[in-house]
Parts: sequence; C-alpha cells; structure tokens
Amino acid sequence: MARSRRAPDILAAVDLGSNSFHMVVARYAEGRLVILDRLREMVRLGAGLDEHGRLSREAMNRALVALERFGQRLRDMRADSVRVVGTNALRKARRKQGFLERARAALGHPIEIISGIEEARLIYSGVAHTMPSEPGRRLVVDIGGGSTELIIGDGKAPKFLESLYMGCVSMSEDHFTGGRVSDKRLHRAGVKARLELEAIENPYRAVGWDHAVGSSGSVRAVFDAIHEIDPSASVITQAGLQAVTARLVDAGSVTGAGFVSISPERALVFAGGLAILAQVFDSLGLQEMRVADGALREGLLYDMLGRFSNEDVRSRTARSMETRFHADKGQADRVETAAVDMLGQVAGPWGLADPETEQFLRWAARLHEIGLDISHAHFHKHGAYLLEHADMPGFTREEQQLLACLVGAHRRKPHLERVLELVPPWDERAERMVVILRFAVLLNRSRSDAAPPAGKLLVRDRAVTLRFPRGWLRANPLTAADLEREAAYLAAAGYVLKVA
Repeated sequence: MARSRRAPDILAAVDLGSNSFHMVVARYAEGRLVILDRLREMVRLGAGLDEHGRLSREAMNRALVALERFGQRLRDMRADSVRVVGTNALRKARRKQGFLERARAALGHPIEIISGIEEARLIYSGVAHTMPSEPGRRLVVDIGGGSTELIIGDGKAPKFLESLYMGCVSMSEDHFTGGRVSDKRLHRAGVKARLELEAIENPYRAVGWDHAVGSSGSVRAVFDAIHEIDPSASVITQAGLQAVTARLVDAGSVTGAGFVSISPERALVFAGGLAILAQVFDSLGLQEMRVADGALREGLLYDMLGRFSNEDVRSRTARSMETRFHADKGQADRVETAAVDMLGQVAGPWGLADPETEQFLRWAARLHEIGLDISHAHFHKHGAYLLEHADMPGFTREEQQLLACLVGAHRRKPHLERVLELVPPWDERAERMVVILRFAVLLNRSRSDAAPPAGKLLVRDRAVTLRFPRGWLRANPLTAADLEREAAYLAAAGYVLKVA
C-alpha cells in the first residue's frame, strides 16, 4: 500500500451539520492534538429543506455567508490538512451540485458528504479520543439536527453503529413550532422518537454497555439546563430530564421557561432534542449519561492523522472488502503492482502525481474482482454496485463513487460518462486512472505469477503508446489480440492506443 506521509503541523475539520456549522483548528505536536481555534455558526440548513428535498435560497445564503467566514481561516492551509464534511441535510438535499460548487469556492476546500454510519464512526472516534480510557463498553448518543447516532464501542473501536432519521431540527419543526411546548406535543414527539428507536432497542440492550455518553449541541444544551435547575448535577439523569420537561410545560414554551443557558437560536430546536433524549433514556433504560467534549469534528481530526500513517481506516476497510467478497489476493497483488508501475510512468504528463491518486488506484486494483462473488457475468458492474452502496468505514460517498467508477469501467466497454459526475479533482483524473487500471488488468489476464514484460507506457493527452520488448507480442498472441480489442474500446472513449 502507499507509504505513510508526515502529518501537517496544523489541521482543520469542518462539520456542516443540519443545525449548525462547526470548525475546529488544531496543532499536532508530540503525538497529540492541541485545539487552537473553534468557530460555530447556527445555520439551520435542515430547516431550509422543503418536502421535495430542495434547499431554500435563504438557507443557502445563510450557509454561504458562514462558509465565507470559515474560508478566511482556512484559505492558506494545505489541501490535505483540511476536511469538510456534510451530514444529514446535505445527504437529503437534491439538485445540490450548484450549491456545493459555490460552497467549495467560499471555503477554498471541497465538501465530502458522509453517510449516517460513517458519521457515527467519526463521532465515536471523537468521543473516544477526548475522554479518559476506562474499562468496559461505551454507549455514545449524538443528537444532531437531522439524525441521531447511537454507537456501542470498546476502547477506541466502535462495534455497533446506527444512524436514525430523527434530529432536533426535524423533531422541533414537526412538533414544537416556534418553541411551543405542551404535554400533548411532547407525547406526539415521544411516540415518533420511540418508533425510530424500536428497531435497535432489543439488539442494543442485548449487547449492553457499561457507560453512557452524550455528545454535541443538543445533549450539551439539555445538561446545561439541568445544571441551571440543580447546580450540583454532574450528569444527565431521568430526574433531570423530567425537571427540565416540567419547567417547559409549565411555561408553555422554551423561551418562556427562562433558561439563561439556552440561546434564542437554540430555543428553536431545544424541545426536539429534549424529546429525543428522553426517549433514548426510556427505550434503552439509561440511568445516567455523561457529556463528552469531543464529537464529529474531533473524530475528523484523528481520522486525518490516521491517513498520514499506516492507520488509515480506509485501508482496513479495503482489506475487509477483499476478504468479505473472496477476492483473489494473488491477482490483486499482480494488478496493483502493474497499475502503480504504469502510474509512475505517466503521472507527470497526465497530472496524476498525487498520493491520493496512487492510493485510490491501489484500492481499485485490489477490489476490481469483488463482483465475482455475486456472478461472473458482468462482475465489473456488480463490483461497482457494491463499492457505491456498501457501508465502507472511512470512505465518503464521493470516494465510494470514485472507486465504483474505476471498477465498473475496468473491462469491456468503458462507460465513462459517470466520471463527469464525480467531484473535483476526480472528474478530471478518474478517466485516466481507468485507462491505467484497464492495462494493468489486461496484462495480467493469464493470472500467472510470472511478471508481465517491462513494457513502456507513453502518453500525450489522449494518445497512448504501449511498447514491449522486441518479439514479445508475437510470442503472446492472446495478449496481442486483447490489446487490439482494447484499442477499439478506447477509441470509442476518445483515446488512440498504439501498440509497438
């Protein structure tokens, strides 16, 4: 696999949540992260989604103003030292490409949209890395604007991950409009939350945990309200939740309850978060919950550090996919070696001299045959489907789409139209990566341990030349025939292949 690289001195993580946008900047020194700066903007992006999944102009404008402020802090930072992720609101949004392009311009960095399960993994990592080590299993609950993540882990390793379709924004909009609270509204919200929790209640109780921890804004806001009522409180309890709930009902609204710790912006979504947390306590039989300082943003920082070492969770995921779908390790080794060798020959003229390009080409080479576990017929298409839709810890949706494009186009007619849908810079790089992967597979079609000839790959824009030792093609007529057919396939994609 690719060599480890030195981590940047300064790292930044940006979380584009459904309720708030957060940014954290940290220095990496002597093996630990020291937080230098935190920024938070209450954007309520999720509230700007209509019933068709379209973002309102007002929500997009709020988001872009916040991102321009973040961008001022990030603009001078290295591309590989910043990660920006979008969560539930951007997962749900439709026709969002134009907004994402404007957001990228405002930030100066691309935005990755992560799945709910990946969000859960990163949240657990952020909590585990920022809390003291302790024996036993840990339950982590994170109530976001549009989703709620529940994770059971041991140490720093998450074991069970779930992302539920409920959050403080959506719950507040549906049941607590304008921050109004009543027993009837709380009951309806509680039923909705319980329905979401029903599927995980018994499996999670069966696994069990020793400590319960809550993270992010909603849980923190509930604890702060409990602490106002009882300054001696150090954890969230059933009694504390009931005290806050009773005060809201008596006042009839969040703002009327007079909690100093609840800002006007938080008041709009506070009741929804409280209702969800109360049902988590009831459904899972919790007695108490501590509040963590770390969450998704800290998880992103530690995940970035892993990418500069041999601890990149994506590499573990790729190896797991190889094993799970019974890929031929010997063939994966052969194709990977050939692909990296050819990449080294053309990286300069084709603009592919980037560590991430090599890494994705390696993963695609190792996973190009996983579709055989489903069916030999069209196995490249089956492999692409698996890579696009499987839960792959560490990979964003865009990264999975990149792998799917590479694997899906590695044989037969290379349907490259999907490459244009990839996010930059992969929309420009992926087509050439496909060509390299196709050659690497073709030259190892015999699946022989004998290395293929030390051919020379020369490129000039869309003109490609493959040169072999004198007489080798005559001695290997099947490969010569494969290359003749490959020339026709590539011609349909706008490439000219010359074999000599």
